[in-house]
Amino acid sequence: MIHPLTSSVGLLLLLIGYAAAVPASDLRPRAVRSSACQEHTSLHSRLDTVEKNVEDTVEKLEVELAALLDAIEAPKWRPLLDSRGKPVDILEDPEQRGQS
Repeated sequence: MIHPLTSSVGLLLLLIGYAAAVPASDLRPRAVRSSACQEHTSLHSRLDTVEKNVEDTVEKLEVELAALLDAIEAPKWRPLLDSRGKPVDILEDPEQRGQS
């Protein structure tokens, strides 16, 4: 025969387990929950748009940086990079620099 205390403890543990396993229900009205879902979806849509704009901007900046690096490495700017310790006047015309 089962003791009343044992069956009460077992029932109590069963109820605690059931309460822990069942997710808490949302007590907000359906219209509020729907509105929150729409706001969440809208937020994700806006974040996707921002992410796309950032990716496009980064791609454009990479192209600009590549063009600037190519321009800096051009022959007319090479003396600025190969100064070998002597000061270089960046405002001086590159052709005059070779003469002085």
